[in-house]
Amino acid sequence: MSLFVIDLHYTADLREIDALAEEHRSYLRDQYEASLLLASGPKLPRTGGVILARAADRVEVDLAINEDPFKSAGVAEYTVTEFKPVMHPRNFPI
Repeated sequence: MSLFVIDLHYTADLREIDALAEEHRSYLRDQYEASLLLASGPKLPRTGGVILARAADRVEVDLAINEDPFKSAGVAEYTVTEFKPVMHPRNFPI
């Protein structure tokens, strides 16, 4: 398993983002239930968001991103960074 930092950058006005926010949160809930996501939240200032995911490979992450309503609507760009954690608390869910 690897961890992935998914960095979202909004490419649309916040009114468009807000109109899709509940669909996006529902998508996130589904990904948490599937055990793909570990944490997520908006950037401050609100220019996008950050998601921490755990997956077997980048393909799994890319497939999940393609289901995000923000991606479908073209209101966000995504940058994905894979990393292999070597230090973490004992109870960290890797």
